[in-house]
Amino acid sequence: MTILVSGAGGQLGRELVRRAGRRDLVGLDRAQWDVADPQATEEALDRHRPVVVINAAAHTAVDQAESEPQRAFAVNRDGVAQLARACAARGIPLLHLSTCYVFDGQKRSPYTEDDPPAPLNAYGRSKWEGEQALRAALPRHVTLRVSWVFGAHGDNFVGAMLRRAQAGAPLRVVADQMGTPTHAGAIARALLALAGRIEAGEELAWGTCHYPGGPAVSWHAFAQAILAEAHRLGLLDAAPEVAAITSAEYPAPARRPAYSVLDGTRAYRRLGLPAADWRAGLEEVLSTWKQAT
Repeated sequence: MTILVSGAGGQLGRELVRRAGRRDLVGLDRAQWDVADPQATEEALDRHRPVVVINAAAHTAVDQAESEPQRAFAVNRDGVAQLARACAARGIPLLHLSTCYVFDGQKRSPYTEDDPPAPLNAYGRSKWEGEQALRAALPRHVTLRVSWVFGAHGDNFVGAMLRRAQAGAPLRVVADQMGTPTHAGAIARALLALAGRIEAGEELAWGTCHYPGGPAVSWHAFAQAILAEAHRLGLLDAAPEVAAITSAEYPAPARRPAYSVLDGTRAYRRLGLPAADWRAGLEEVLSTWKQAT
């Protein structure tokens, strides 16, 4: 029974393929399956006849989405809507990823699934509208909202910090935004566990759940932890100083929520997923890079 993964070329998709083990998993990258193309979606489902689909495809360039919202909405909303309808027509459950950026960050306690979304930027709006389209078309789905995803592959904050430190560039990082960094490997393990239960014929607690890494941290504190761990592993001769700045001192095209901390209680209790600790994920990512040097 096939697990079909879209977005297999991205940082999460690559982790899903790498961690599949003996599972019958087919991962298709954007060149093989552009989820924004309805015909490509129909053909992928008919060719592989999966028992479950994991949608790891997304337009995740937050700032770029401000200047090219059409592409963000084509992938994150319209592509999801088409995929949901196609899965519904074939009786296929769908596992989907969304983001903490569906919230405006005005809250000061962890966001639960019952809190109303109010995205601040085009990326967040496209993901929220994609969630709504999925919910309307396909009851048998799980949407995992995640936060500040990082991994060993693709562009992410961990890699950016390490490259800048190795180049001796000055480091200035925002300290007034809080979130819950989440290791792509932990997300992949969670999704594969859910897919395995679907393969076994289990009906999950369908709907939206938050799956954050913990503990909550600022971008600045996360950067300090990255560089300290990189130094411990020998990727840096020393952990450089990181200047703490405000969001106003680091203007960007897309507004970010000041508080992106998610509450994972529902995922732990209803879906039985283990808590994800970003510190363990960070050690794994940096150790992988160390072994590659």
